[in-house]
Amino acid sequence: MTKSKRIALLTSGGDAPGMNAAIRGVVLACEKHDVQVYGYLQGYNGLIDDNYCLLTSDDVAQIVHLGGTILKSARCPQMCDDDGLKQAATNLMKSKIDALIVIGGDGSFNGLLALKRFWPGQMLGLPGTIDNDLDNTDYTIGFSTAINTALDAIDKIRDTAQAFDRVFAIELMGRHSGHLTFNTGIASGAEHIMSFENTNVSDTDKTLSELAQEINVIKQKRNRSYVIVVAENLWPGGVQTLATQLKQSHNIDCTVCVLGHIQRGGNPDAKDRVMATRMGVAAVQAVLLGETDKMVGEVNQEMVLVPLKTAIQQTKAVNSHLVEMQSTILKG
Repeated sequence: MTKSKRIALLTSGGDAPGMNAAIRGVVLACEKHDVQVYGYLQGYNGLIDDNYCLLTSDDVAQIVHLGGTILKSARCPQMCDDDGLKQAATNLMKSKIDALIVIGGDGSFNGLLALKRFWPGQMLGLPGTIDNDLDNTDYTIGFSTAINTALDAIDKIRDTAQAFDRVFAIELMGRHSGHLTFNTGIASGAEHIMSFENTNVSDTDKTLSELAQEINVIKQKRNRSYVIVVAENLWPGGVQTLATQLKQSHNIDCTVCVLGHIQRGGNPDAKDRVMATRMGVAAVQAVLLGETDKMVGEVNQEMVLVPLKTAIQQTKAVNSHLVEMQSTILKG
């Protein structure tokens, strides 16, 4: 019997813990509603290369706890030109796909919007990024786990820092968003948080001098370690340059630790597993209701549908109470 709908599914861009849980949610919801679901491999490259497999409940039975993505992910420069977009659209039409669900971030959603010019099917996005930088959703898939992963690493670094009364500068991911840095910094009890929301990099000498003064006051008064968490892409030249400048200008030794891609891996925590599963199921339900050009988000623990164009505006700010609390009460 011919299925009533055919849904294509892919994961794109940077991986995020919980993507597999979202895949599982989509597949199980599709099977429940007698809908075929095709998993395209290695992101949008799978669309262009026509590389896919039919997904069933057996394929997703043991993946909810796994990090990464069983569909693989990749960047796809070909989705930036019309030839690549046309090829992707041709393959979707050839396979008689009715709807495309993409799990990814703003770049992945921009790919969906670009594809719309050549393919008339339904399009749904699931917010999969540790950066938490998509609008109109309280959280993105992977954000909670990334905080816990970074927190575990910083707790271990703190042991060494405390044993030697050292200053550590720890760089966190997030591109140009401070959500991960601020939440991890507060959760880890960092003495100083340097992020886009609270750090002046237009006058680095002044900022460096103020930081050095704070470090010296704390260490002289309490003779203890001092942990700084720094958002990537914030300090000119990076966190290593920050440490070098502290030494050269203020004779402060600062050990650097860049957590890097460790924050994107690992088993998703309970929050990400549940939220991603709910989003996967909600995406299929939205397709069946005829929705298109929407992102499934979570607001106040409820599933919502947000226009893709709205979701990628990147206006969601770090909670102002966190920023104020850090600067007025917790700092140092």
